[in-house]
Amino acid sequence: MLHEPPNVFSPRHLSHAVIGWPAGAAPCRNPVIGVLLGEGIGPEVMHAALRVLEAAAARESFSYSLRTGGKIGNESIRACGKALSDEVVEFCEAIFAEGGAILAGPGGGRFVYDVRTRFGLYCKLSPIWPSPSLDDTGVIRHRARTGIDLVIVRENMAGLYLGRWATRTDPTVGDIATHEFEYRQDQVARVIDVGVALAKARRGKLCIVVKEAGMPSMSKLWLETLEERSAGHGLDTRVLDIDNAVYQVIADAARLDVVVASNMLGDIVGDCAALLLTSRGMSFSGNFGAPGVAVYQTAHGAAYDLLGAGTANPIGQIYSVAMMLRESFGLEHGAEAIETAIEWVLAKGWRTPDIASPSCQVIGTREMGDRIAEALTNEEMTAGRAG
Repeated sequence: MLHEPPNVFSPRHLSHAVIGWPAGAAPCRNPVIGVLLGEGIGPEVMHAALRVLEAAAARESFSYSLRTGGKIGNESIRACGKALSDEVVEFCEAIFAEGGAILAGPGGGRFVYDVRTRFGLYCKLSPIWPSPSLDDTGVIRHRARTGIDLVIVRENMAGLYLGRWATRTDPTVGDIATHEFEYRQDQVARVIDVGVALAKARRGKLCIVVKEAGMPSMSKLWLETLEERSAGHGLDTRVLDIDNAVYQVIADAARLDVVVASNMLGDIVGDCAALLLTSRGMSFSGNFGAPGVAVYQTAHGAAYDLLGAGTANPIGQIYSVAMMLRESFGLEHGAEAIETAIEWVLAKGWRTPDIASPSCQVIGTREMGDRIAEALTNEEMTAGRAG
């Protein structure tokens, strides 16, 4: 069961739009957390995130039960032939049965698609909240990142990524690859409903991403469903083709509030929007289905080229911990403390290489996790002074 802190509703609460909140429920102060370390840099960034979780629990006086699952992604494929093994499925089922949530590191192959399908995680929520302390770095000029408070709502369980594919050989033209996919109206409606609920709770603006000429039947279904499901809610609705959407996300993201997209188009918009955070290493998300079923992850890959270098940015994984505390367990104060600690450390000028500027101090994965954890006990940060 998901929990809401009594009389507290943070603007950063997002999953209420997916599953609602149980009336009068108290925060869960002894949550069960299932960890999938992932592959590549996964274990490195996860260990930094768990160090921060430990510090947050000590600061906010909650406990938790931590359990670790098996291999995922390419490591699992090498071990058993599947990116999502039966062992990991059973592990996740046990965590969900106890009211827990899954914190996942990066997994390759079809892991992310398989876990979403297996557990009905039909909606992915990706917050885009640029840090003001990173105005001195990144490929996007800081004034283009000012005033951005954006949430991308991505459909997770249909469309191109969950289609049927095959390859055949024709003696005349050679190999032919085929791919067939579909969207049902009920699948589209439920994710648009999430966008509508979020927009109503936020700034009242809802944007839908399609490709009307390139994908006419699918776009028509999404647009007709948007018109039906948003009617009477008083929202400012906007339609963007995908090519314009990725441009607007960079050029004028402050005008956007809630952006809803199909599986593939949402993937594109989300990765593009990560530029606003200065690095994919800062990106994070939550995948939601039925009440009590959620998987939290970064929005970046395993980065095998960084494996063992100790330079990977763990902040996206740390943000996913904060999102989990807030959304699955109602631990708003713990989530807020982690987010404040991240901002405090960045404001002090401590950076991993991907978000470094000439005037800052470059540190590694472990030290970044340690500094954020230490900030949670720092009296200066507690008093709200960032230096």
